[in-house]
Amino acid sequence: MSTFQEKSSFIWNLADLLRGSYKRNEYQRVILPFTVLKRFDSVLEYSKKDVVDMYEKYKNITSNIDPILKNVAVDEEDNKLGFYNFSIYNFDSLLKDPDNIEDNIIFYLDCFSDNVKDIFENFDIKTEINNLSKANLLYLIVKKFSETNIDLSPKTVSNHEMGTIFEELIRKFSEQSNEEAGEHFTPRDVVKLMTELMFIEDDINEKESIKLIYDPACGTGGMLTSCKEFINNLNEDVDVVLYGQEINPEIYAICKADMLMKGENANNIKGPSSTLSDDQLSSMKFDYMISNPPYGRNWELDEDVVKKELKCGFEGRFGAGIPRKSDGQLLFIEHMISKMKDNEKSRIAVITNSSPLFIGDAGSGESEIRKWIIENDYLEAIIGLPNQLFFNTGIKTYIWILTNQKESKRKRKIQLIDATEEYEPMKKNLGNKRHQISENNIHNILKYYKLYEEGDKVKILDNNDFGYTKITIERPKQLNYCVNKRRINNLYSYSQFKKLSESNSKDIKIKQKEEQKGKEKQEKVKQALFKIPSKLYKNWDEFEIEVKKVLEPFNFKPSFIKNVIEKLSEHDDTADYVIDKKGNKKADSNLRDYEKIPLKEDVDEYLKEEVFNYYPDAWIDNKKNKIGYEINFTKYFYVYEKPRSLDEINKDIKDVTSEISRLLDLNHL
Repeated sequence: MSTFQEKSSFIWNLADLLRGSYKRNEYQRVILPFTVLKRFDSVLEYSKKDVVDMYEKYKNITSNIDPILKNVAVDEEDNKLGFYNFSIYNFDSLLKDPDNIEDNIIFYLDCFSDNVKDIFENFDIKTEINNLSKANLLYLIVKKFSETNIDLSPKTVSNHEMGTIFEELIRKFSEQSNEEAGEHFTPRDVVKLMTELMFIEDDINEKESIKLIYDPACGTGGMLTSCKEFINNLNEDVDVVLYGQEINPEIYAICKADMLMKGENANNIKGPSSTLSDDQLSSMKFDYMISNPPYGRNWELDEDVVKKELKCGFEGRFGAGIPRKSDGQLLFIEHMISKMKDNEKSRIAVITNSSPLFIGDAGSGESEIRKWIIENDYLEAIIGLPNQLFFNTGIKTYIWILTNQKESKRKRKIQLIDATEEYEPMKKNLGNKRHQISENNIHNILKYYKLYEEGDKVKILDNNDFGYTKITIERPKQLNYCVNKRRINNLYSYSQFKKLSESNSKDIKIKQKEEQKGKEKQEKVKQALFKIPSKLYKNWDEFEIEVKKVLEPFNFKPSFIKNVIEKLSEHDDTADYVIDKKGNKKADSNLRDYEKIPLKEDVDEYLKEEVFNYYPDAWIDNKKNKIGYEINFTKYFYVYEKPRSLDEINKDIKDVTSEISRLLDLNHL
C-alpha cells in the first residue's frame, strides 16, 4: 500500500473479523494495541538478531542487562532505539506455532523492555489476547497484521505518517462511540495554526539552546510533535524536550509508543491520570505550552484536590478561582499559567469553545479567573476560528495566546482576530469536519496577527474594555394592603402557611387526622383575616396592627405575621414607604435591578443618566458592587444589516401564496 490512508483503511477493515465477538465500540481494544505492537515489531526488525544474541550471551552473567540490550537495539542508521525485545518471536514466527500462539505472544510481550511493557499494560492487551483466543480469533488477527499489505516498517511508513494513522483510527473509533471532538487529538491544520501563532513573536535562532514544551492534555502527542518539527525546521541546534500528560490509558499508551519510536524521552509523557488532580510534573516550568483541553467535561472527580489547592491561594495552581463543575477548560488555563517560568518568557496556545470567554457573572469563578488573567496582562490575543473544523462536532472554537512577557506595543492590550471565514471546504467530509484551514488561510491569520492593525477582521482593545462593574440598584418598598379572596389565596405560596396542613407521620390514620386538623386551622386563619376592615391600606404599620389583632389567638411568630402581610400586599407607587426600625427605607427585592457599567465609564454619570432620571428614589448598595470580566467576541465584529422593507416581505408572501394556490389547483385536476 502506497499511502497511509490506505494502510489506515486496511487496519480499520480488520474490524470485520471482530464482528459478533466484539461490539462496535469495543473494536479499538484490539485494533489499537495490535497496530502499536506491529509497529514496534517492524521497527525492531533490523537489529532483532543482534539483540537476541546479546541476550543469550549475557542473560546468565548480569542481572542488569537492560543497558546492554538498549545499546544493541538500533535502526538502519545506527541510531539507538531506546527499547528492545529479546524473544525469538516476531509476527511471522508466531504464526508457525498456531496451537501455542496465545502462550507465545504473551511470552513475546514479556520480553520487551520495561518502557514498552508499560505501554501494553495500559492497553490491557493480555486481556484482549485471552478474549481473542477464546473466540478463536487470535491467530487470524496476527495473520492479518502479518500480511504485506500492512507493512508498518520505518522504510514504508515514516513516524509522522504513523502518527497520522493512529489519529485516523482514533477518529473512526470515536465516531463509533460518539465521543466528543478534541477528546484525544486535534486536526493537523488547527495544530499547525496554533503552533505558528505560539512561536510568531519569538526568535528561535539561538545556538545550543534548550526549549521545554508541554501539553497537559496531550492525547496522541500531535501538538508536541508539531512544535518540535517547527522549531527544528528553523534551527536544528535547538534541543527541544517534550513533556505531556494524558488521562485516557489507551491514548496515553499510543502517545508514549509514538514518542518512544521517534527517539523522544517517553518517560516525559505522564499518565494515565488527570492533570487537574494528579499533576505528575508539579515541579516543572516550561518555555512553551500548547493544548486542546476537553470541552465541557465534568471535573467532579478532581474536585477534592482542586478545592484543596484553591485554599492555598496562589501557592497552588487555582488561586484565581474555580469554574462550575460542568466545565474544566479554565482550570487547564490556570494550570498552564502556573507553569510559566518565573523570570523568563513563556508562551501558551490553548484552544477552547466559547464558554470560557463569557460564561459566569461578576463574582463567579469563571469571571474571577478571566479577571486574574486580564489584570495580570497574560492574555495577548484570541482568534475566532471557523466552525466545522473538528471531526465530531461543528462548534465554534477559539485560540487563546497567553504570555508573561508581552511586546511593548501589546502591553495592557488584547488583540481579537475574526478568522471565522478563513477556511476552505473539504473535498470529502471527515465526520463533522467539513472545513479545513489551508496554508493560505494560515498565512492570512498570521498576517493579521503580525500587522497588529485595526480593521474589519482585527480589533485591538485595552484590557479594561472587557471589564465592568456590576451595580445592584435598589428601589424602595411601597405597598398597599387589603384582604380579599384573590390575595388570601396568595397565602398558599407561603411555605409555613402551607405546612400547617402537612404531616410527617408515617401512620396513615394519624397523618390524615393531622392534615385535616391543619386544614381547619388554615380556614380559621383566613376567616380571622376577613375580619379586618375591607378597605385599602397604604401604610405597613397601620395594616400590621390590624393583622396582629385578628391573629393574636394563634400565637404566631413575628416572621409569620410579616410574611402574611407580604402575601396580602401589592406594589403601589402612591403608598407610603416601608420603613425599618432605624427609619430607613426598605428595599423591594421584586424591584431590584442590576446594571453592568463598563470600567471605562464614569459610574456616577451613568447612574444619573440611566437610573436616577427615571427612578429618583432609587439607591445603590455599594457593598454589593462586583468587578467582572467577559469577552463577548462576536459583539466586536457585529455588522448591522438593514432589515428588509415591508414591501419586499409582502411581495414574497404574495408570491408564495400564489405558488401554493397554483399547486393546489393542479392537484384538483
